[in-house]
Amino acid sequence: MDLKTALRASSASHANAVMDLYSVLGVQRSASPDEIERAYRRLARRYHPGLNPGDRRAEERFRQVEGAYEILGNRDRRQSYDRHGIVPASGEIATTRVSFAGFDFSAAAEGASAATFSELFADVFQDAARRATSTERGLDIEVPLRLTFEEAVRGATFGMPIVRQAPCSVCRGQGWTAAAPQSCEECGGAGVHHVARGHMVFTRKCERCDGLGDLSRDVCRTCAGAGVQTQRETVRVDVPAGIDAGARLVISGQGHTVRGGAPGDLHVLVDVAPHRYFERSGRDLRLTLPVAVHEAALGARVDVPTLDGPVKLRVPPGTASGQRFRLRGRGVGSSDGNPETAGDLLVDVQIVLPPVRDERSKALLREFAALNDVDVRKDLFP
Repeated sequence: MDLKTALRASSASHANAVMDLYSVLGVQRSASPDEIERAYRRLARRYHPGLNPGDRRAEERFRQVEGAYEILGNRDRRQSYDRHGIVPASGEIATTRVSFAGFDFSAAAEGASAATFSELFADVFQDAARRATSTERGLDIEVPLRLTFEEAVRGATFGMPIVRQAPCSVCRGQGWTAAAPQSCEECGGAGVHHVARGHMVFTRKCERCDGLGDLSRDVCRTCAGAGVQTQRETVRVDVPAGIDAGARLVISGQGHTVRGGAPGDLHVLVDVAPHRYFERSGRDLRLTLPVAVHEAALGARVDVPTLDGPVKLRVPPGTASGQRFRLRGRGVGSSDGNPETAGDLLVDVQIVLPPVRDERSKALLREFAALNDVDVRKDLFP
């Protein structure tokens, strides 16, 4: 049965379950423990990432098979699943570690007890495969941040509200709370089980007590054993001076948390609103400055806006439209406040003819034209 069929069967039979675990392994609900183990081994070998390098579908299928066997291969978890139909959170599934313990030549190495290479591979390297394909780090969170032009230039500090999976406040991310200790019946208090494959003996951590030998934990009721809970937080975001649109600020450890793994990061994607008259080019600012025709012809001192307030600019006589002036250090400052690394303000002159409203002004312009009979287009159109 493929994954789509399993999910369809899950939806029909268990409203609270993510999927039907029996369908994942392709067995009946009445299957014996041996039948479940055989189905698991067959599917694990078929979809193992080591045998399907680069196949993401096989990797995902392997994870599903591993997760299903973690529940159905354990007596207590299977009973709980059959009763409630709820799959525990991924962090609640214990990791079973298998290690080599030596040889036992008193046992027969024939028939069902004989080992095959595939069985040894599935048992001994199962933990390494699970760690290689499991998520050991929480997901990152991406949030947009819209800045004004001045905030981007000068820098600012914000409180960014986010919703994330954070460590459970009750169990502190462990998924369990302390309980009165009692010896584990499943492993007899040893904390491990001995498994023979031919003459080779391996130890497997007891899943019931998590290798402790006694049962001194209860599943955390607040997070249902997941170790995390949804939480609203306000994260401080320090925007450095001179940040550009499209920049990404990364705040380490403020992403989603997973049980037993490192938290993800918070990624703040910066956007900057345009300014009314400034344009930015790196650390330099550009400004188009309207200058009256008589100011350009005779020269003048005019006010020029800057980020720190207006300054006087001397426009020399005979200034042409398009001429550029550079005001040193009047651009975008550096984040360290060093004035020597600040950008400049580039002022481009645009000559503007004031409106001619009376006959006297028109007469003066005619007189000016008669006194300055020059073809201003002869160099453009010879």
